[in-house]
Amino acid sequence: MENTQTKGGLNKSLKLIFVYTVATGSIFTFVNYWDSVFYGYCGTGTFLAFGLMTIAILPVALVYSELASLFHTSGGELIYNTVGINKHVGFLASWLIMAAWISVPPAVVMAIMTWVNKTFNLGLGTWPMVACAAVLLVLYFLMSIQNVQILVKAQAVMLFCNITVTILTGFILLFSGHWHLSNFGNIFSTTLDSVYGIPGWVIGMALLITPYFGFETVPQMVEEGDFPIKNSKKAICGSILTCGSIYVFYYFCVAGLDGLQDVYTNFAQDGFLTISTMQNQLGWTFWPIVVGLLSCLLGMGASLLGFWMSTVRMLYSMANKNFLPKVFAKVNKNQQPLLPNVFLLVLSLVFIVLQNSSDFMSAFFNLMSFGCACAYALTMISAVCIHHKYPGWKSSNAVKGGDAFRILAMLIAVAIAFFCTLGQGIDSWICFGVYLGVGVVIWLWMVCVNWKKHPVEIETPDGVKTF
Repeated sequence: MENTQTKGGLNKSLKLIFVYTVATGSIFTFVNYWDSVFYGYCGTGTFLAFGLMTIAILPVALVYSELASLFHTSGGELIYNTVGINKHVGFLASWLIMAAWISVPPAVVMAIMTWVNKTFNLGLGTWPMVACAAVLLVLYFLMSIQNVQILVKAQAVMLFCNITVTILTGFILLFSGHWHLSNFGNIFSTTLDSVYGIPGWVIGMALLITPYFGFETVPQMVEEGDFPIKNSKKAICGSILTCGSIYVFYYFCVAGLDGLQDVYTNFAQDGFLTISTMQNQLGWTFWPIVVGLLSCLLGMGASLLGFWMSTVRMLYSMANKNFLPKVFAKVNKNQQPLLPNVFLLVLSLVFIVLQNSSDFMSAFFNLMSFGCACAYALTMISAVCIHHKYPGWKSSNAVKGGDAFRILAMLIAVAIAFFCTLGQGIDSWICFGVYLGVGVVIWLWMVCVNWKKHPVEIETPDGVKTF
């Protein structure tokens, strides 16, 4: 089956390359900001951890590719888990994945302002930083309600700049004269403690799922794609392989730098490890600014746009399928969902205030990896269920090995989710509980009010079905 035009909805105009760049731009973001976090988790062996995580996440991505070619509307986890299990699990899975997506815009704008404040020695306090971040959010909101072609092309430019500068920086570091294999030391060093006999380095590797989540944005964009639906596999798997390859190369180049541990200890535990090393250890002044501008700022901007578009489309899909009021499905003259955009702007503004008035947002952000892994695990279970419930549905991207492969992907996702729980603190669980509590309120409203009047309806290979 090929994609069909959605009447009165989203603009069906996206080339495959732009769906690929949306996913890749979402994934490839904090490479020069979160490098301190990665180094704390996995030390100089971060490059190896990324290589192993790339291999681990591919089975999950292949199952997503199988599912994506069966359904032609946005919704991803909402659709797969509703069809595979039931509408309650469908809502839970979509709520879990949005826990990761929703936290990106406020985190990104604050990260951008942190770099600007640090690099140019502006000396801004907390609330001036929040005010500037709020202005950035409004600017991104104004961009997000424009034609989708403007959005994806802007993101593609940001992504291209980020990838180009990252690869070029890797080669510069490798041949700088400050790179030595002896600097690697123990590649399994970590700041994380072992839990239940599980090495801290392994827990840290599991937490690296965070810089991989984003490939699941592809099913949110297929409704706007003008390409054969089976080609969505190229965007899903291509985004992971692109980012994984660059991660491995780049952090191999970073790991051999002189004085990396000293810079981490004294200057960069909160971020920008590579930039700080270039400045404080290598004595460079010009190139760290280039990396900050073209990799940090534009890279994070590309990620923000990717997850912003995906969150908006998930909310739009929820409204179309009667998980939310229909008003969330109304689009503006540019065929962009209006109320979901406004909702995300307001929520992001609230989060940047909470982030700086307490530990709420930082703790919430720490659980992105857990929520993402749980959503993946549920989706893998649903993939098995769909295969048995509807054996006549043939995917053009069917996985080799059938249920054995799907169960392998499920076990990988469950294992990652479990390891992620070992790296969380009590504040993170409290924040996660608050987020789930909000979801429970919405779910109860649907059970007691909305679904009694408007049953869930999803377009399937057999036509529209009621759940």
